[in-house]
Amino acid sequence: MDDSVDVAIIGSGINSLVAAAELALDGKRVCVIEQADRLGGFIHSSERTLPGFIHDSLSSWHPLFVSGGAYSALGEELHSRGLEYCNTAGPVTASIAADPGSGAHRIAIAHRDPAQTDFESPSDHAAYLAMLEDLGRNAGTVFGAFGAELRSFKDVAKIAFGAVRRGRFSGTEAFVRDSVMSGRNYVRSRFDGWEADQLWAPWLLHAGIGPDQATGGVMLPVMAMSMHGFGLPVVKGGASHFVAAFETLLRDNGVRIMLETEAEEILVSGTAVTGVRTSQGLVTADTVLANVSPQALYTSLLRQPPPAAATAAARYQNGRGAMQIHLALDKPVEWLDPRLNKVPLVHISNGSDSTGIACAQAEAGLLPHEPTVVVGQQCILDPSRAPEGKATLWLQLQEVPFTPVGDASGKLDVSGGWTEELKRGYLDRVLTRLEQFAPGTRATVLASDVIAPTDLAAANPNAVNGDPYGGSAELFQNLLWRPFPEAAGHQTAVEGLWHIGASTHPGPGLSGGSGHLVAQKLTAKPSRFSRIQAALKPSKR
Repeated sequence: MDDSVDVAIIGSGINSLVAAAELALDGKRVCVIEQADRLGGFIHSSERTLPGFIHDSLSSWHPLFVSGGAYSALGEELHSRGLEYCNTAGPVTASIAADPGSGAHRIAIAHRDPAQTDFESPSDHAAYLAMLEDLGRNAGTVFGAFGAELRSFKDVAKIAFGAVRRGRFSGTEAFVRDSVMSGRNYVRSRFDGWEADQLWAPWLLHAGIGPDQATGGVMLPVMAMSMHGFGLPVVKGGASHFVAAFETLLRDNGVRIMLETEAEEILVSGTAVTGVRTSQGLVTADTVLANVSPQALYTSLLRQPPPAAATAAARYQNGRGAMQIHLALDKPVEWLDPRLNKVPLVHISNGSDSTGIACAQAEAGLLPHEPTVVVGQQCILDPSRAPEGKATLWLQLQEVPFTPVGDASGKLDVSGGWTEELKRGYLDRVLTRLEQFAPGTRATVLASDVIAPTDLAAANPNAVNGDPYGGSAELFQNLLWRPFPEAAGHQTAVEGLWHIGASTHPGPGLSGGSGHLVAQKLTAKPSRFSRIQAALKPSKR
């Protein structure tokens, strides 16, 4: 088989789906090549435990998507094809821990209305609202940078011009300084009490960083603003309905979808891409979007990659592994503090301290003694996910080593790696931690499903070493340098080949940002100068 299209896209995660949809709506002939038997990557839901209990396998919450450019471009099309969200108008997220001194439970709750987010100190409450106001004043610059090619003079100049026009250069140095701070230092510099740190430092894990890593000073308020503004929407009926809406949109616009098809090689003639050789034959295309890891792109799919990029890819650093635990419950969780019974997502963490320790232990190859537990209660928003009176529970652990070398508690045997025995042992630790604040939960568990970092890596080749965030998002591999200086930006050194996905700017998160950015580049009307350049350029075939 030899099929010719305008654009071939390798992989079918969120960025691929967004790019394919936008390009097809622009009239491009598009082909999506996916090695799995379904679209969506980590966006998936199924009855993982018992019939009638619908679990989102990994990703679940969509504030970054509904607040981003991809949703602005595609939201109406997706909703007309069945996408429906369930959201909260009240409490949106919380964090609970035992006070280090007294042992009493310490709880911070954020509401959609930031003014309802409580602080012991009135000055901290004012500082919190001021934090959101500061980000609001700089939103054009911040979100402009997330949606721009940071190595493009034109894109950066546009952001700078917008800042000048809005009069936003006053205070720029202070804002930039805050942005490169760690989350821990950022909250220390603004708040006297514990609430802001306990509430938002654990959310930095969802951006692929920890509380002691740079850029937390911008990501922490971005997370807060996103959730105050857009809540924590989940897809009604499960995340697979999101993918189904995209698949219908793609098929309606003539996109060819190749499932269970391995992309074996990106073909290049001279300096330009010519297509993709797959396990089902050749796909000829002048443009290829590769939603793959840097390692796969530069050490496997390209047979003669730029030497510097290949060397950098081999040294690319992936982040910590992740674990997902799904529970079918006989009844919803009953927290000691009943306010949490209505909060969609709760972190078990005291903020930078416990989460920072757990991150350090995982980085050292140890199973954390007190992991940060992300407790997702989707049934609060969408009761259709479980039989009446029952519930699902979505537990995420973002501080686990891919290859554990020890246990920080000294109790679990890690010598065999992530065996079923080790999974069950760590599940017991997580449930024990949950029972501190919601006693009796263990007795309500009807069935469980544990997905270890090794399972993530086996299910999705982009989750190298069980890292679902496309590589460490520390500053040296972020923003201007993502994935690395030798290949930063989405347009590669091979003409017509673009790199998208979590390992590219703007990084991890369910926003579809890189797919949208590249689609916008490819569908933009060329300037007169660009048209003259194209007319004078010799054919690459």
